[in-house]
Amino acid sequence: MLSTDYLIIGSGALGMCFADQLLTETNASMVIVDRHHMPGGHWNDAYPFVRLHQPSAYYGVGSRALGSSRLDVAGFNKGYYELASGAQIISYYDRLMNERFLPSGRVQYFPLCDYQGDNRFVFRLSGDIQQVTVRKKLVDATFLNTQVPSTHVPSFELCDGVKLVTPNVLPKFAPDFKSYVILGGGKTAMDVGVWLLQMGAAPESIRWIVPRDSWVRNRDKVQPGEAFFKQTAGGQANQLEAAAEATCMADLFERLERTGEILRIDTTVTPTMYRGATLSCLEVEALRSIKDVVRKGRVLRIEHQTVILEHGTVEGCAGSLYVDCSAKAFDTRPSVRVFDGDRITIQMLRSGAFCLSAAVIAHIEAAYDDETMKNELCKPMQSPNVPEDLVRRALEELQAGRRWSVDKTLHRWVAEHRLTGAGIGQADAAAHDPDADRIRKRLREARPKAEANLSRLIAELGRVPINPAA
Repeated sequence: MLSTDYLIIGSGALGMCFADQLLTETNASMVIVDRHHMPGGHWNDAYPFVRLHQPSAYYGVGSRALGSSRLDVAGFNKGYYELASGAQIISYYDRLMNERFLPSGRVQYFPLCDYQGDNRFVFRLSGDIQQVTVRKKLVDATFLNTQVPSTHVPSFELCDGVKLVTPNVLPKFAPDFKSYVILGGGKTAMDVGVWLLQMGAAPESIRWIVPRDSWVRNRDKVQPGEAFFKQTAGGQANQLEAAAEATCMADLFERLERTGEILRIDTTVTPTMYRGATLSCLEVEALRSIKDVVRKGRVLRIEHQTVILEHGTVEGCAGSLYVDCSAKAFDTRPSVRVFDGDRITIQMLRSGAFCLSAAVIAHIEAAYDDETMKNELCKPMQSPNVPEDLVRRALEELQAGRRWSVDKTLHRWVAEHRLTGAGIGQADAAAHDPDADRIRKRLREARPKAEANLSRLIAELGRVPINPAA
């Protein structure tokens, strides 16, 4: 019978990061099980032009950098740190498995297998079942249930003869069409719009059916490294001061938009969605060139002459290529305890910082014994869905930062971890710069005021659900 210290379900970003941290800090053995044929999780199913929407410095695992900390010199990310492509990420995880994990002698990897529960998995090709004796804990790295268009089943009806594709095959079919209809308002839809424009499609050849407009984060404000310290840390100070001074939710979002912390594609429409997507100002400007935007809710049925939506109909685009971008990125189900007896459920601890969260959970598993303390330090956040969730996550992040700061060793460990961007100089940035000192002072002074005011703003939301159905 197969035996191990940790049985890890999932070899995507979270599972790989957790395992990497355990390899660094412990002598534990691990069995990793995944239904894909190689490491990388949902990146195996992603569309070919997908890229990270935040710098590569924040992604991957603690022991190995992703990319080369290069600034892009062209394109919509010009002047910012590189965004790894899906192909680069898959290669990164494949090399990590074969160059670090397996040679360690402490990791066994079982691809193309489905976990069935009760420490048992099945080989998808043979149907053989493998029981595992787990000496320490089961680690669920699949709880967030990442969805991508290629594995998503559309929720609308489609008339025979209407051409619908996922972004995965868009490069193959796009040249055969002269007009395009993008279905969805999230990051995938934004990526498709940007890609079509980059490939030379005229803005007037694109129709965009947007069920909900979205607030997005400004990539200018999330750059790591010393060169960007003032705008990144200054942006954090802007956010905290806005949170400390806002009189209501609307006022908060107005302040955040005014200082460029958040963006919206159409400034005449109040967004009702926020899922943490990040865009550059150049991408936003490009998407604004698409003028044929339909806002009548979700698609219910596509016919040759008519598109039926929740709140009306629009004329169909005969001969157009429809692109389904309606898959959600993550489940919005309620969070659970991270540490629960002999089970660890990896979830987000810092807003948008999935890999860092997995590394922190592994570190706390390795460094702490008391389960109550572990859970106190690892309070999970739900994936955001509506604008109010941005505010809730901001408060939860402030509370987490306060808890972590009490433990000086943990606070230092997090600050120095590669996945915070510390590996390219941010921790020591502008040590003797008066402007940087003023930013740090603003951060210190605004933090407690922001936490208090955000608590008040959230309390005023009353009975509004944290994550109403999308």
